[in-house]
Amino acid sequence: MKTLIITLEYPPQIGGVASYTYNLAKNMPVADIVVYTVKMDGGPDFDKKNQWKVVRGKPFSLFLWPRWVKMLGEIWGLVEKENITKIYVHHALPVGYVAYLLKKFKKIPYVLFFHGTDLDLGIKNKKNKLKKICLAAEKIVVNSNFLKNKFQSAFEDLKKEITVVHPCPNDIFLQPVPEMELKKIKSQLALEGKSVIITVARMIEGKGYPHLIRLLPKILEKVPNLVWLIIGDGPKKDEIIKSIQKNYLQNVTRFIGKLPYTELPKYYQLADLMVLLTHPDESSAEEAWGTAFVEAAASGLPVVAGRAGGVEESVANMQTGLVVDVYQDQGIISAVSELLRNRAFAKQMGAAGRERVMREFNWSEQLKKL
Repeated sequence: MKTLIITLEYPPQIGGVASYTYNLAKNMPVADIVVYTVKMDGGPDFDKKNQWKVVRGKPFSLFLWPRWVKMLGEIWGLVEKENITKIYVHHALPVGYVAYLLKKFKKIPYVLFFHGTDLDLGIKNKKNKLKKICLAAEKIVVNSNFLKNKFQSAFEDLKKEITVVHPCPNDIFLQPVPEMELKKIKSQLALEGKSVIITVARMIEGKGYPHLIRLLPKILEKVPNLVWLIIGDGPKKDEIIKSIQKNYLQNVTRFIGKLPYTELPKYYQLADLMVLLTHPDESSAEEAWGTAFVEAAASGLPVVAGRAGGVEESVANMQTGLVVDVYQDQGIISAVSELLRNRAFAKQMGAAGRERVMREFNWSEQLKKL
């Protein structure tokens, strides 16, 4: 029995789907899996560090239509070569087309995984085609109960088993970083004696960067030694940096940019609080889960999270963090300043978050559902 994981997002690319697919592979028996993903800079070097087989291809044709027909050819050959008996499909459209045809002609069952935006786009743009692919799937897997409810609302007549497999942080987030290493970074970033908040997120709509920038001057009145670390990149980067400059926040902001996944634990562990003001974006899409919140929790960090989608599943409000309405300014100001000033309360929340991750959000428990 050998499973092929097909994903268009995989390390060294950074993001929730890339993290999910990597950790899924990492926690399955090495001899039983093969990963098919996209060629990218740094890919071969990254793959050498892991024991399972990764095949990187160029899934989309420049000349043929549909463009994914090239992926079908690559995966068809891989399925035969590796004696694949099951396929785990991420990115239902267009990867689902490939899996559907392989099931039809080679009788290989497939499991569909949904992460959030993929379901939103499928429902919006190609609902009937998505439904056909779902009907043929052996199982549907979603990353939160929020997404499960959204799927069931969109396909009320589709009687299909839906399993929730929560994204879990890698074990590296549970391991303490040597104190000397943290001190070195603090010195480089001038963080000694500072209250440090951290945001780890792509610079896109729905992550709440403008809200925090707007409210930071008020928070600074209550916590004048505050410093904000930003880890991420994306299409809104220039806009966000200009807004920081416009609000004269350059001196309290440390823009780290995009980091390798394995470097993230250092920055979580030198921070005092994770702040990510998630909210529905302009298209009404919402955060289906919030992997960064459980990574922070694994690192013993309390969080302030924007109420959206499945966030209240990844953050236990008043236990592992505070969930706020991003349009209630005073609530955000109070939440951030209170957790920075009341260190005992913050430490208690951080410890509760870490315990919850070890108890509930570990891959050995989640994979039993598959």
